[in-house]
Amino acid sequence: MLERFFKKKERRPYTSAVLAAGGAASRMEGINKLLAELDGTPVAAYALLALEHCGHIDEIVVASSEENLLPLTEICRQFQITKATKIIRGGASRAESVYKALCECNPQARFVLVQDGARPFATPELIEAVCEKAYLYQCATAAAPVKDTIKVVEDGMAVHTPDRSTLYAVQTPQAADIDLLKAALVQTLERGETVTDDCAAVERLHVRPAIVPGYYENIKITTPEDLDIAQALLERMR
Repeated sequence: MLERFFKKKERRPYTSAVLAAGGAASRMEGINKLLAELDGTPVAAYALLALEHCGHIDEIVVASSEENLLPLTEICRQFQITKATKIIRGGASRAESVYKALCECNPQARFVLVQDGARPFATPELIEAVCEKAYLYQCATAAAPVKDTIKVVEDGMAVHTPDRSTLYAVQTPQAADIDLLKAALVQTLERGETVTDDCAAVERLHVRPAIVPGYYENIKITTPEDLDIAQALLERMR
């Protein structure tokens, strides 16, 4: 009966995190979305703090744009992000930025979790759930069922209405076996393909990502209006 008290805890795989913070923010009308503040705290700091406080994350590598290298370094210092081991200059695309960050991860890393720097409301609990699912299925992503009816449009005309019950809006965090994700991104870059999330690259290697239930508050800051929405959500959560 005492065995359960002395049973050795199963070790989880070493897991690195990549903060994708290299986007051009072309739809933000000149606002730096990573440095924009919600209640006096930069958007990127919320994402970094969630990774810092998740017990499944061993290190954080930040892939930054040139202009944000110093500000993100200062954010890590100010908010005591002790797991941030490297802040590197990202590439010309998301795939290139994430791949460059993967190459800087600790050699011990068996899995990697990718989080958008402009997605401030992912929680340590959601990050942990995505990691756990990836350990089982090689690749996993947070996602939420879509609320709207979706139309496929060609030449300004609706040509198809997919079954809404099968549609999910993909979010981050996303996690995968690090070697699998590296191979997927190399193939994407070699073919000159565009992917808007990392699981899409993995799918092209015929691996099906597992879905972890996300939540509608886990928004990504993409346009100036999203900052107003995020502030309202923050006040409601508080």
